[in-house]
Amino acid sequence: MLLMLEDNADRIIRFSTVLKGLNPQLHLHVWRDAWSMIREVESLLPLAILISLDHDLEPLRDSLEDPGTGWDVTKYLATLPPICPILVHTSNLERSSWMMGEFELAGWKHYRVPAIGDDWIEQDWRRIVRRVLQKNAPK
Repeated sequence: MLLMLEDNADRIIRFSTVLKGLNPQLHLHVWRDAWSMIREVESLLPLAILISLDHDLEPLRDSLEDPGTGWDVTKYLATLPPICPILVHTSNLERSSWMMGEFELAGWKHYRVPAIGDDWIEQDWRRIVRRVLQKNAPK
């Protein structure tokens, strides 16, 4: 299972398409806000082979609730023992550096994919996910 924090519906479709091309059996579980992910993720961690986190999140349409950020999820995950690699996918370079540093200090294996350009999901994100899947493939 790949666990993801992402608020953009179009990107979620693109992530899902790429993942199906890499492994049609692999389930993508997406949260659109940090608080839901923090509440629910711990029970799914034993099934996770990768966690992919965005940083900047927009409130859902017609919602006044703060969706939190990838930094909120990072702080939570850093309190847990490392389970699987984490991929930080955001265009917010400053906050991605914070997230990467927190995962480094907590001992989590981590990667960064700047969300820049038109095909970063299909090229850069896909390349790292493929590498992680190959490393975790049954021998």
